[in-house]
Amino acid sequence: MKIALIGYGKMGKLVGKIATEAGHQIVATIDKPNDWQINEAALRQADVAIEFSTPDAVVENIYECFRRNIPVVTGTTGWEHHKADVRAYCVQNHQTLFAASNFSLGVNVFFRLSRQLAAMMNELPGYEVRIDETHHIHKLDKPSGTARVLADDLVDKLHHKTGWSSDKNTDNETIAVISHRIGEVNGEHIVTYTSPEDIIEIKHTALSRRGFALGALRAAQWVMGKKGFFTMDDMTGAAH
Repeated sequence: MKIALIGYGKMGKLVGKIATEAGHQIVATIDKPNDWQINEAALRQADVAIEFSTPDAVVENIYECFRRNIPVVTGTTGWEHHKADVRAYCVQNHQTLFAASNFSLGVNVFFRLSRQLAAMMNELPGYEVRIDETHHIHKLDKPSGTARVLADDLVDKLHHKTGWSSDKNTDNETIAVISHRIGEVNGEHIVTYTSPEDIIEIKHTALSRRGFALGALRAAQWVMGKKGFFTMDDMTGAAH
């Protein structure tokens, strides 16, 4: 593949390194707004763009790719309030966007386990549930996109829950989603069910960022030749 890297922070650099090792070619790197114009000719060669930027930059980066008919794979989180509009534009204009809160295959197994556990716990109202997520101090969005997916899934499966909040002091109908920012932690997510008698807990811990980068490259290969809006569930065949 000929890849345009959009965003050149830690994840962008790692994707570029792994892509090159796998025999792919990086034809352009975009890290600042004026890079689009500077790299115009190179961008015309790109088969796909892989985007890891910031919540403030991601939406415009996606539209810049759409304007050039470049399929986009993005792992940036923190832009959920724009996602419906971007998705509609993508579909209506026959563009390609693969968006994931987490490209790790292990995390997507974790999503499925959490949904299955929640369906069982829905029959056991004596348990209270909460989500804890821990990341490095440089992560800008709170809670993480992964934690948001977990929380939305729990609200869907647990009929006595109507929403979630990042406030620890929630009412009985609201799931607490607590964020921790510590050192250089790659990512840890814990779903905990607590009753007066016991605790049930499932956890995913990322040991490195490499799994995220490999997943993004898999998504880029998978999305080639497709039109529309896609997620990890489409690629893995997972069903809610």
